Amino acid sequence: MTTTAVGLLGTGSYVPERKVSNDEIAELVPTATAEWIERKTLIRNRRYAAPDEATSDLAAQAAMAALDQAGLTPDQLDYIIVSTSTGDSPQPPTACLVQQALGAHRAACFDINVVCAGFVYGLGIARGLVLAAPETKVLVVGSDVYSRILDYSDRSTAVLLGDAAGAAVVGAVPPGFGITGIGLSSRGDAHDLIRVEAGGSRRPTSPATLAEGGQFFKMNGRGVRDFVMQEVPPAIAALLAGAGTSVEQVDHFIPHQANGVLLGELVQSCGLSGAQTRRTLEEYGNVGSASVPVALDDAASSGVLRTGDLVLLAGFGGGMSVGVCLLRWWSRAEPAR
Repeated sequence: MTTTAVGLLGTGSYVPERKVSNDEIAELVPTATAEWIERKTLIRNRRYAAPDEATSDLAAQAAMAALDQAGLTPDQLDYIIVSTSTGDSPQPPTACLVQQALGAHRAACFDINVVCAGFVYGLGIARGLVLAAPETKVLVVGSDVYSRILDYSDRSTAVLLGDAAGAAVVGAVPPGFGITGIGLSSRGDAHDLIRVEAGGSRRPTSPATLAEGGQFFKMNGRGVRDFVMQEVPPAIAALLAGAGTSVEQVDHFIPHQANGVLLGELVQSCGLSGAQTRRTLEEYGNVGSASVPVALDDAASSGVLRTGDLVLLAGFGGGMSVGVCLLRWWSRAEPAR
C-alpha cells in the first residue's frame, strides 16, 4: 500500500493598501502612545481594509496568489476551507463567496472558526481529505477583518489588530515531503479569554448590546499570555516527539503573530532559538486567522524556505485552541535535493 505524502502546492497572501501607523492609532486610543505600542507589542504598522473590502475579498486575493504559485486554476479545486471569525455575514459561509469570486464552481465550500488557530486546523482537515482521495486539491484560507470590531477605548486590543488574508493549496507532494504531523487541542474552560459577546443566538444584536459595546472584540491579555505559555510549548514538544524530531532540527518557526514580546518569550520557552522565526507583525500587526499563512507566504516568497527545510507552524487563539503543524518543505519551483 502506498502512503500519500500531503503538503502545500502553493501559498499566497493579501494585505490591504491602507497602512495605519502607531501614531495614527495613538490618536484614536486616548491612553496609548506610539512609543508605548511599539515597546509593548513590537508592532509599528498594521493594514486596514478599504470600506468596500470584506473578508471574502481579501480571501479571494490571497487564494488567487496561492493558485498561481501552485500552477492550478480555480476549477481544479475540490474544496475551499475558509478560517475566519469575521465573516462577511453570519450567513452564507464566507467560503461560498470566495468560491463565487474565484469561479471555483466544482469546489465544496465551508467555513471554520477557531480564531487564530484556524489555519492550522484547516490544514489538518485538508490533509485528511487528500489522504482519502490523493488527487484532491484543497484551498485553505485564513482571512480576517478585525478593524471592523475594534473598541478604541480599549488599548489592550485596539493597538494590536489589523486585516489580511493568507492561503495555501494542499495536495499530494513527492514522498518524503509535506506534512509529517499535526496536533490540535482546545480548552473550552478558557473560552472567555477571547470573545465577542453579542451578535449570536445567546445575545442577539439589539440596541442594548450595541450601547454596551457587545459587538467589539475583547481579550484578557494577561490570561491569554498565560494560556499560550502553558499550552503551546508542550503541544510543540509532543508534536516533535511524535515525529521523531528534535527541536534543534527545526529550520523555521512560523507562529501566530500575536504580540512581538510574547513571541520572544515563546521562542525561548520552546527552545527554538536556533530556528529562524518568521515575524510579520511589525508591519501587519495581529491579523487573526491570517497570521500564520501570511507569515508562511512571506517566508516562501522571500526565498527563505528551501526544499527539504523543516518548518514548524503554531497557531493559538480563541476557544481557547492550539494548532501545531510540522512539515518538510517542498516547492515545485525548486527540485528536491
